[in-house]
Amino acid sequence: MTVSVLVPSSIAREAEDKREATRKLGYVARAATIFRADRLIVFPDGDGETGRFDGGFVETVLRYAATPPYLKTEAWGKRDELEYVGVLPPLRASSRTGSESNGSGSLRRGIVTEVGPEGRVRVNCGLQHPISLNVPPKMVVDEGERVTVRISSRRPVRAKLVDEPLAGLSIERTDLSAALGREDAGVRIASSRYGEELTTGRLETLAGRVERDGMTVAFGAPERGLPDILGIEESRAGASSSGDGGTADGVEPSGDPGFDLWLNTVPNQGSEVVRTEEAMFATLACLSLRA
Repeated sequence: MTVSVLVPSSIAREAEDKREATRKLGYVARAATIFRADRLIVFPDGDGETGRFDGGFVETVLRYAATPPYLKTEAWGKRDELEYVGVLPPLRASSRTGSESNGSGSLRRGIVTEVGPEGRVRVNCGLQHPISLNVPPKMVVDEGERVTVRISSRRPVRAKLVDEPLAGLSIERTDLSAALGREDAGVRIASSRYGEELTTGRLETLAGRVERDGMTVAFGAPERGLPDILGIEESRAGASSSGDGGTADGVEPSGDPGFDLWLNTVPNQGSEVVRTEEAMFATLACLSLRA
């Protein structure tokens, strides 16, 4: 089961300064991490960007937030976009595969700090010092590249490079339609106050589909929800989904890139505005319940 979370490049559009924008993105990354999302995807919303905090800024801060603490300095150095990363809340991601474990056979993320002769490289993987490792046959690595290291012993250090990905949150930047069109997209959900209200009865059916097929959930931006971003009338967004995941009238709303349903997970909201990061916590909490 794969879980993908989609946010627009305009997500920080209302932030007054870089510190506030950075903090907001930190809570976006926190929400995706808490509910074990596999991918956090930034999709373009050029019309909604303010110019200061565009998609490049959003992607960079999210990538930094998702980088293990022991690799942050090595991987990023100093960049203008990262001026206020000190306000980011720590993700403290728990491992699904032992990737952050200290035990024998654990997998860890590393970064290549030096490429040497005879197929050897030095890798920083969070141990006291970078370690020298052999590069497996048919595997090519360059300086600065992220790699996976399997540690079999710490005293003495015994480790090797492995050509396999680590489970955990990855940050991507791609078109909304491309993200929805993936084979592992699962149930494709648009989160919107104009969608169908989520009830306990509906959740029981939906939770079974999500647990079986996975899900892709898209969110809007401040003062610019998904209907605005996609150019869909608010009334059509609310009417675009039926109980079985198809369209209520058999006609896909103009501009809809292919959602299975539009869902309102904060019905009867008490605030005029639900921020994107708040909507993420509310929506992913409901959809993470087991059938």
